[in-house]
Amino acid sequence: MFRRVKEDIQTVFNRDPAAKSVLEVILCYPGIHAIWLHRVAHWFYKRNRYLAARLISHISRWLTGVEIHPGVKIGRRFFIDHGMGVVVGETAEIGDDCLVYQGVVLGGTSLKKEKRHPTLGNNVVVGTGATILGAIRIGSRAKIGSGSVVIRDVPEGATVVGIPGRIVEEHRKPVIDLEHGKLPDPVAEAVRLVLKKEEEIEKRVRELENLEGITSRIDEYIEKKKKEIEKEFWESNQSNNSKAKP
Repeated sequence: MFRRVKEDIQTVFNRDPAAKSVLEVILCYPGIHAIWLHRVAHWFYKRNRYLAARLISHISRWLTGVEIHPGVKIGRRFFIDHGMGVVVGETAEIGDDCLVYQGVVLGGTSLKKEKRHPTLGNNVVVGTGATILGAIRIGSRAKIGSGSVVIRDVPEGATVVGIPGRIVEEHRKPVIDLEHGKLPDPVAEAVRLVLKKEEEIEKRVRELENLEGITSRIDEYIEKKKKEIEKEFWESNQSNNSKAKP
């Protein structure tokens, strides 16, 4: 037991650069308190002492702001950063070395008494406010972007963003990455493609007008707004590309 506690404390130091001392981790990290209390609740749950398990879980929720059902199976070196608002349903399973941030929900989508919550593989990172619903599997080393809503299986090493969640990158290196805010932006990419296509169409129309001797006045306001939009999404693209470089 003491070996697991020591491992939990070391996990905090490995994942949170703000941690300064062992005493600070023991006293001031609600995420680790929630995990310790869950282990006690889970011990009762496995022995069919459901009321005692739920009471401990309820006390943990009140103390930490983290709601983990006592039936949840959790692997080693699991870390909840900040913790407030995290909800994990009864049949969820979490692998080793996983990391979740505040506001994450691992929820169910069925009223049947069966497997109805997500399963996380090893080394999964779930960003702030992300929601994962249903009896789906999130593959090892996957990365779920902040605010995403995931309702389908995610392959190993994939990065998912958006509502509903879409895969924007696959085959990531097997490493826990705290930079869950530096993710590709599929919406910005779509807008850039539309603007590029629209520019090509405008060019072809102007060429046809010149051949027919037709002259048309360019709407200066629309042209100005277009350039502003292009600048916005170009800068966004440049920023993402620079962050993606090693």
